[in-house]
Amino acid sequence: MELVLNSYGASLSRDNEGFVIVNQDGKQRIPTEGIRSIQISRGAQITSDAVMLAVEKEIEVVFTDKGGNVIGRIWSPKYGSVSTIRKGQLNFTFSHEAVNWIKNTITKKMENQQALLLMMKTDDPATDKIIGKSISKINDYRNKVSALDGEVVSDIAATLRGWEGQASKIYFNALNTFIPQEYRFEQRSQRPAMDVANALLNYGYGILYGKIEGALIKVGIDPYVGVLHRDDYNRPVLVYDVIELYRVWVDYVVYTLLAQNVVSDAYYEVREDGSYWLEGLGRRVLIQSVNDYLEETVTIKGVTRSRYNQMFLYVQELAQTFKKYEI
Repeated sequence: MELVLNSYGASLSRDNEGFVIVNQDGKQRIPTEGIRSIQISRGAQITSDAVMLAVEKEIEVVFTDKGGNVIGRIWSPKYGSVSTIRKGQLNFTFSHEAVNWIKNTITKKMENQQALLLMMKTDDPATDKIIGKSISKINDYRNKVSALDGEVVSDIAATLRGWEGQASKIYFNALNTFIPQEYRFEQRSQRPAMDVANALLNYGYGILYGKIEGALIKVGIDPYVGVLHRDDYNRPVLVYDVIELYRVWVDYVVYTLLAQNVVSDAYYEVREDGSYWLEGLGRRVLIQSVNDYLEETVTIKGVTRSRYNQMFLYVQELAQTFKKYEI
C-alpha cells in the first residue's frame, strides 16, 4: 500500500506506532503494516517523528513535483548489500552481457506493445487492418534489435535508440485509434505535455519511475549507473532502462481511462503556453488507478504475484546478476 498526500494543507504525523493523516476530510489513523511508501506532494507536510517511524519500518518517503516526478526521497540504511552489488554493477555496464541485457529489454518492450495492441483489436475491419500493419512493423524492429550486436553498449546505443523510437511512434499512432477523437494526439510530448493524453502518460510514467527507483535502492542497486542511458548527469538513468519493461502498464491504465470517457475538464488545466497539467482530481484518479493495477495478481514465468511484486522480483534478480560481476 502507498500513502499519498497530494492535497494542499494535508499533513502526516506519528501516533505511537502508526500514522495520522489530517486533511480537509478530517483525521484518519493508519497502522504501518502493509505500507511500502509515503508520497508527499507540494503543499503537504510530514513531521520528523513520522519520517523517523517510516525509516524504522523501512518505508520509503518520496517527495514529488506537480508532474509526479520524484525530486527527493528518504530511505532506510538497511537497504541492500550496496557495496558488493554496486561494484559488480559498474563492471556489468562495460561487459558484453550488458549488450544482451539491453537488447532483451528493448525487444521485450516491443513485445509488450504488440500484446497491448492485440488486446485492443475490434470487429472493425479497417481498424484491425491498421493494428495488424502496426504489429507487423514493430515486429520488424524487434528482429532488427535481436540481430544487432557489439562489444559494449555504446557500440549499438545510437542505432538502438533510433529503432526503439520508431517502433514507439508506430505503437502510439495505432493506440490512438482506440480512444475518443478529442483525446488523440499527433506525437508524444514531454515536459510539458501538449494534450491531456500526454499529461496522463507523463504523470503515470512519473509514478512508475518512482516505484522502480525505490525498488532498485531497496535491493542495493545504484539507480544512477545506467546501461543504455548513461550520459545524463545526476539522474537515475538505470530507471530509464528498467522502466521500458513496464511502460505498457501505464499505457493500459491511461488508455482505459480515456476510452471510458471518464476524463473531464476538472482533471487538468491548460496554461498560457498551451501545456497541459493534471489537477488534484486528475492526479488522485490516476494514482489510484495505477496503484490498483499494480496490486492486481498476475502469473509471470509460473510465479503468481501482484504486478508490483513481479517487478520487485525482477529487480532482485538483476541485483544478483550484477553481484556476479564483482571483482
